[in-house]
Amino acid sequence: MNKLVTLAGALLLSSVSQLAVAQAEVDAATADKIRNSLSVLLPGLTPDSIRTTPVDNLYEIAFGARIVYITPDGRYLLQGKMIDLETRAEITEERLSELKLAAMNAVGEEQMVIYGPEDAKHTVTVFTDIDCGYCRKLHAEMDQYNKQGIRIRYLFYPRAGIGSDSYDKAVSVWCADNRHTAMDQAKAGEAVPASKCENPVASHHELGQAMRVQGTPALVLENGEMVPGYVPADRLRRALEQRFAKTGG
Repeated sequence: MNKLVTLAGALLLSSVSQLAVAQAEVDAATADKIRNSLSVLLPGLTPDSIRTTPVDNLYEIAFGARIVYITPDGRYLLQGKMIDLETRAEITEERLSELKLAAMNAVGEEQMVIYGPEDAKHTVTVFTDIDCGYCRKLHAEMDQYNKQGIRIRYLFYPRAGIGSDSYDKAVSVWCADNRHTAMDQAKAGEAVPASKCENPVASHHELGQAMRVQGTPALVLENGEMVPGYVPADRLRRALEQRFAKTGG
């Protein structure tokens, strides 16, 4: 959808607890009214959820990992960031983080390639492209991330798209007898024997598109926040610890 209205553009610090208090699922009658209006005005557009917002007569509707706002009659639709300037709560960004985190959890770790122990202090999910230079740099420093207490979970995001050479390499890594060995080889620029099997690469790519991944690597933190690009291990640990301290998690 094209951007219709931007409610605010500044990035401010916030509290997830404030968002939880401010928003809740709408009553069935209101939800039905909004869904019916959408079905007439925007056929085929079915929201995954409808919630209240701190603004009277304005509701949040979510489509996967995307959010827009709508009036009760379904006539006016707004897209942009909602920020409470009094409390400095980034309402839209916090909700998007919730949705992204839920999407990550829905994938399941059995559908990821993971480096690091389960009891690591932090877990970061990374959308990666086999041929991306900074993705390879991140992977070459995997020991450093693990030593910093960071566990890396890989999702495949071939930037050239489904059916590209990078896509085929990702499939071959997944279908290898030893995925970690194959990933290490591919990230080092070595050839991995071509192989095909049932794999999650296309679904990973689709999820990345839904989450608006613009480039790789794209890091998704434990709170659902997305950080674009390569971040050195020590700097990433400090950033995670700062967020951990703020949330008390």
